[in-house]
Amino acid sequence: MVRNAQEPAGLVRSVVALGLIAMVVVLSGCVRRTISITSEPPGALVWVNDREIGRTPVDVDFLYYGRYDVRLERAGYEPVMSYGEARAPLWDTIPFDFVSEILPADLRSRVHWHYELTPLEEDRAALVERARTLRQRIEAGAEDGAPPSAADESGD
Repeated sequence: MVRNAQEPAGLVRSVVALGLIAMVVVLSGCVRRTISITSEPPGALVWVNDREIGRTPVDVDFLYYGRYDVRLERAGYEPVMSYGEARAPLWDTIPFDFVSEILPADLRSRVHWHYELTPLEEDRAALVERARTLRQRIEAGAEDGAPPSAADESGD
């Protein structure tokens, strides 16, 4: 059997290529994406996309940038139903993200959201008066055949 002189060179190239691929896989870094949520006052229970994650201040890891639904609740305060936007840093956008994923470094992306909670209004008399006023506006609108406008609702 006659061996081709190029076989050992091809074998060496294959071994080198496999070694480089193995090094990239083993030595590649990772990107850690974290959302940090705080509130004033602290201690509010937090849900992100209807998943309970804990009480403020709290950190949660995430995979995808974008818009997240956020809900905070604490006894004695109005619940907050809002959203948070997680925007990618430049190094974690196309085409740079490919390089940042394979670099032998641990990269971190931290997004911070802060929410202010409003104390509940405990004045029962004021609540009843607002309800009466709203009822009168609704009844007046029903007599006119038109619903109350948004300006009427705001009390301005």
